[in-house]
Amino acid sequence: MRSIISKEIKPDLVCVTGALGLLGQKLLEILSPSFEILALDLQAEGFISLPQIFYQQVDISDQNQLNSAIEEWSFLPEVMINTAAYTDVDGCEIDKEKAWKVNGDGVRNLVNVCKEANRQDASHIKLVHLSTDYIFDGKKGPYSEDDLPNPLSYYGKTKLESEKTINENLDDFIIVRSNVLYGWGKNVKSNFVLWAINKLKENQKINVVNDQYNNPTLADNLACAIVELISNKFSGVINIAGREYLSRYDFALKIAEKFGLNKENILPIQTSRLHQPAPRPLKGGLKIEFAQKILKTKLLDVNEGLDFVKKQLQVSGV
Repeated sequence: MRSIISKEIKPDLVCVTGALGLLGQKLLEILSPSFEILALDLQAEGFISLPQIFYQQVDISDQNQLNSAIEEWSFLPEVMINTAAYTDVDGCEIDKEKAWKVNGDGVRNLVNVCKEANRQDASHIKLVHLSTDYIFDGKKGPYSEDDLPNPLSYYGKTKLESEKTINENLDDFIIVRSNVLYGWGKNVKSNFVLWAINKLKENQKINVVNDQYNNPTLADNLACAIVELISNKFSGVINIAGREYLSRYDFALKIAEKFGLNKENILPIQTSRLHQPAPRPLKGGLKIEFAQKILKTKLLDVNEGLDFVKKQLQVSGV
């Protein structure tokens, strides 16, 4: 790491991990006009054609790979935004080693880069990390920034441990907790909204839980809020999520209505009947009063978010 800590910080250089995922893409779109971006992701090739973006294939769970990617630059980024994570909740429960490698070791590796750089008086890398309402048990949600975490699933446990790693090792950071992220992006894995649209378009019946509550978050909205936090030099833990709190079943009904699809194909079911490997918090979700107080970015309700997705799908021809 000596070659890293000998460099100076470049104020208009930002590193985004998980850059080709849904949130990563939205951040690249917002940041690229004003910043140079070191975009890191597992995929072999970058496919985002935007100015000032420099892509490298990197596995953040490999410290040497991560160090090498940063060492190639003449300067260090002022901000590292970590959107990389293993978010398959059942997958994390089944393959705990993989879950920890990405969500635990990966975050610690990013923290190590920041710590090494921050040992210089003239250098300072701020880490922005994405967390989740799954760090809570879902008994009395939605949750504030000050509520006591108690994760039910291994996924939730890895995300809580990543928060602890950051808190214990860095003085200046942003931990952004969000939930039920949705939206459209190029080559992104399916999310709840895209899944529901595709199934209902094919006239398939879908089972949707009616006892899990959250406040769904449009990825574009979340990205705008994150960039504002960075610009305002915010530091600490903050909830950023959608403005509307509802069950997954009611969310699905709103999706069907917005896209003119058959609501009769949406069948309510209780979580216990799904027999999923990982337990879910039922009354999850996040209180967003603090974010609404300090941000100019308007946090959207479901109707506003789905309007945004509908326009994106029309433009993309999907």
